[in-house]
Amino acid sequence: MAAGSWRRSIAAQLSKVLDLPPENLIKSISAVPVSKKRHVADFQLSIASVIENSSSDCLAQDLHLQAQKLAERLKCDAVVSEISAGPGTVNFTINRELLAKAVLQQVFKDGSEYGVKSEIFSAVPRQKAVIEFSSPNIAKKFHIGHLRSTIVGNFIANLKLALGHEVVRINYLGDWGMQFGLLGVGFQSFGNKEKLKSSPLQHLFEVYVQINKAAEDENTKKLAKDFFRKLEEHDEQTLSLWKQFRDFSIEEYIQIYKRLGVHFDEYSGESHYREKAQEVLKMLEDKGLLQKTTKGTGIVDLSEKKDLSSVCTVMRSDGTSLYITRDLAAAIDRMNKHSCDTMIYVTDKSQSHHFQQLFQILKLMGYDWAERCQHVSFGLVQGMKTRRGEVIFLEDVLNEVRSRMLQNMTSAKTTKEIQDPMETAEKVGLAALIIQDFRGLLSSDYQFSWDRALQSRGDTGVFLQYTHARLHSLERMHGNAQLTDVNVACLQEPDAISVLQHLLRYDEVLYRSSQDLQPKHIVSYLLTLSHLVAVAHKTLPVRGSTPEVAQARLCLFQAARSVLANGMKLLGITPVTQM
Repeated sequence: MAAGSWRRSIAAQLSKVLDLPPENLIKSISAVPVSKKRHVADFQLSIASVIENSSSDCLAQDLHLQAQKLAERLKCDAVVSEISAGPGTVNFTINRELLAKAVLQQVFKDGSEYGVKSEIFSAVPRQKAVIEFSSPNIAKKFHIGHLRSTIVGNFIANLKLALGHEVVRINYLGDWGMQFGLLGVGFQSFGNKEKLKSSPLQHLFEVYVQINKAAEDENTKKLAKDFFRKLEEHDEQTLSLWKQFRDFSIEEYIQIYKRLGVHFDEYSGESHYREKAQEVLKMLEDKGLLQKTTKGTGIVDLSEKKDLSSVCTVMRSDGTSLYITRDLAAAIDRMNKHSCDTMIYVTDKSQSHHFQQLFQILKLMGYDWAERCQHVSFGLVQGMKTRRGEVIFLEDVLNEVRSRMLQNMTSAKTTKEIQDPMETAEKVGLAALIIQDFRGLLSSDYQFSWDRALQSRGDTGVFLQYTHARLHSLERMHGNAQLTDVNVACLQEPDAISVLQHLLRYDEVLYRSSQDLQPKHIVSYLLTLSHLVAVAHKTLPVRGSTPEVAQARLCLFQAARSVLANGMKLLGITPVTQM
């Protein structure tokens, strides 16, 4: 019997006793988290979730009594070897040999799709999602906030893809607006074509900083306005320079994304919507939504009582568009182009108000799909400094984490045999950054610490990579176990059972992350798996055991490594095989 169908089997028996359809019960049956207390059941049913009119004031002893009554009416069978009542729960223990056999079989059979094929996903419809993330501003620093947007967006895209959804990854560049007037004037004064080619992001940033010092000067302001006006009017020379800024920057971004293991299906940008934004203003006018202020700016009234107590500015007094107007045009264009079920924007929480207004205006324009747009926001990272000082470029962060990791690895004894220490240091360093970032709620700000991130023990990305490499070397030394030869009766020790029970919970963890798009559930799961494996590695040696026991244990460790690798890849981490 497949591990995935145990909830269904328990639900079928409960359904007869409770007179409820099995489908309604499956969601109420959850895998029990592994406990230090050792003997825990595998699944539990929460009584409160199946009792009619169960309210929060339903007394705990009532629930306990109900659980006892229900447990007495249920019978053990070939699947369930023990049924007991807990505080408000009925607990089910799966036959131990069946647990080992079915979990291992399922992990090996499903491979990278383990957990995804579970019955808890059977009612989830397959959808198409457009995800906008990373979205740096050309000529401004690609900093740590963009790192968060990039890795969070990548995680959401990976997860949705793994669950069988269709995903379009969009990088929406800040490549238009008044700052390009300034940048253009700056480049004409301080720019260098060779530097622009060799390190565009660094050079444009330097130019931007220099011209910003003069930005208060009336003459500079006028020149910047003129430059941007020429851009808007499609002046060839101006447009050609702007295009060089954009093209060279994208080339450099692609190299940085490659190091992060991230790709995009589309590079879009505000510049794509400069004309469509004018169409949006026309639509707002036709629908009677566009109002003019005395200064001539265009606004949309978002107040409930239509008393202008909450407005959004969508047009400058000279008739040009703003960031939000271009965002409206982009949303409408994407929906027309991709006909997606959901549109997700991944940016920091300071933009929450912007997206509330964006979705509200879309609704007012009559677009029902605005309900299916979502802003996934994240907090700020504090304290991210490299040895050279304050972080300006993401590349500095990646170089720093690689060099620090290389230093740590060099001082460890095992690093001598690694074929490409530089590449390994990069992958392990990136895991350290991602896990430190993903451990808490995305909306929380957090204090970054190099020392904490790069510890090899404790709840870090380095520890996950170390566990994966260690399990890989076990397979290298002893060969791969064939599931057909395994005697699962050899896997009855408490530490083996704990690993199996934890593997059983993986589908629920994926489900939770798919519901709230928070990576912390998967991070916490993988860290626990690594700790359980570390204990089992000590107490269940492969070397020196009888061939039968060695083969069974090897199989258990192989399954753990497979699930660990799957989870790491979802988070955007490439597992290493040596460390």
